[in-house]
Amino acid sequence: MKTKTIITAVLTAAALSASADKVTLKSGSFLTGTADVIRNGVLTFASDDLGEVEIKVENIASLESDKTHVLQYVDGTRETVEMTVVDGKLVSGEQPIDMDNVKATDPAEEKWHGSFNVAYMSSRGNTYNNNASVLFNINRRWEKDRVKGDLGYYYSKTGTSKADRETTSNRFEAEGQHDHFWQPKVYSYENARYDRDTIARLDYRYRIGAGLGYQWLDGYESDLTGKWSFSQEAGLAWVRTGYQDKDPDAEDSYCSVRYAHHLTYNPKWNENVEGFHNLEFMPDVADWEVYLVKADIGFTTKILMDFDLLCKIEWDYNSTPSKGRKSSDTRYIVGLGYKW
Repeated sequence: MKTKTIITAVLTAAALSASADKVTLKSGSFLTGTADVIRNGVLTFASDDLGEVEIKVENIASLESDKTHVLQYVDGTRETVEMTVVDGKLVSGEQPIDMDNVKATDPAEEKWHGSFNVAYMSSRGNTYNNNASVLFNINRRWEKDRVKGDLGYYYSKTGTSKADRETTSNRFEAEGQHDHFWQPKVYSYENARYDRDTIARLDYRYRIGAGLGYQWLDGYESDLTGKWSFSQEAGLAWVRTGYQDKDPDAEDSYCSVRYAHHLTYNPKWNENVEGFHNLEFMPDVADWEVYLVKADIGFTTKILMDFDLLCKIEWDYNSTPSKGRKSSDTRYIVGLGYKW
């Protein structure tokens, strides 16, 4: 019985060894275990001895594995292939893969991403002040489509005592956009936005628009600086505004040209930091002295698990504000949030 048990154990171990994946490095050393995804030129490998490790494809002499992988081509199509590594290059069958035609290998699962940030400040003494802001963002990217939405609310009361406080900020904004990629870098968009600001005497401003965009960089990784994404958009929009006290020269509604660009940056020295900058310029097609500008710049950084710190500056400009109000509004925001 003991002999039979030993033979069974040996056969089981041999079977497991035969079924295990094997990666051999150019240095001559090798690991056995389970090969996982190959992304951005890196193989994720669950080693029997070392646990999960990441190995650069360029350092691999050979990979023995039956696992299939997904190739996403630059034209957006996908193919599942038996892909391996030979002398630091990806190979399907016996032919090297033409990486000029490949956008990604084993692309990450498409899912919703977003963030929720809250900032609050309170003062007591010579100044009696409460102010808060709530910011919410959600976005998702599919193979051909991308959607994103933003909400923001800003509120503050200031005075020298609780009895004489006045509301100094009460603003709400919401925006959504859908992009459809006709080519890897070329997309069309449709968007809509709503604003209300009681201090600026803006009862409402809403607009809808459409146009074309070009994705110059889409998660481009530089060995020196880090990861970049940058896009530009141009189109038309219809804007309708309601003021509490309208300037006689201000239009209730008009057609506008729209230009926008969007930039994000993750530095090489800290992938948990994300810098961003957005700009939107919308002049009236019939009178270019009537225009709206919206811009922001800032960064987020991970502080613990999925919680982050948000620091940003927002600037809004309206060339024809409500009567008796300024054209320019600037907000400085520091808040804590959750990102997923």
